[in-house]
Amino acid sequence: MRLQGEAFRLTAIVGEADTYQHKPLYHEIVLRARHAGLAGASVFRGVEGFGATAAIHTARLLSLSEDLPVAVVIVDDEQRVRGFLPELDELVTNGLVLLDEVEVIRYAGKDPQ
Repeated sequence: MRLQGEAFRLTAIVGEADTYQHKPLYHEIVLRARHAGLAGASVFRGVEGFGATAAIHTARLLSLSEDLPVAVVIVDDEQRVRGFLPELDELVTNGLVLLDEVEVIRYAGKDPQ
């Protein structure tokens, strides 16, 4: 797949403890993005944050949290990203979903060996 120039970035911020059918929600989002043929998805674990409930979740030793913020980032062309939004609507019942236009400078993978 070739991806360069104008693209869209979809970011879903959920809790690390959020699940879908007893599996981590972020993992289900990645699986569905792959199945949908999107260019790629990455998961980033936050060290601290708060959301709609205003409860602070942190990785500091004195207040260990098991529900740190997790961001799932997906980048592809606008049509493919917008086509994936209904999947996220089904999966993300608590959290934040962002969509913004980006410019892809380089998208390359390692050659299979």
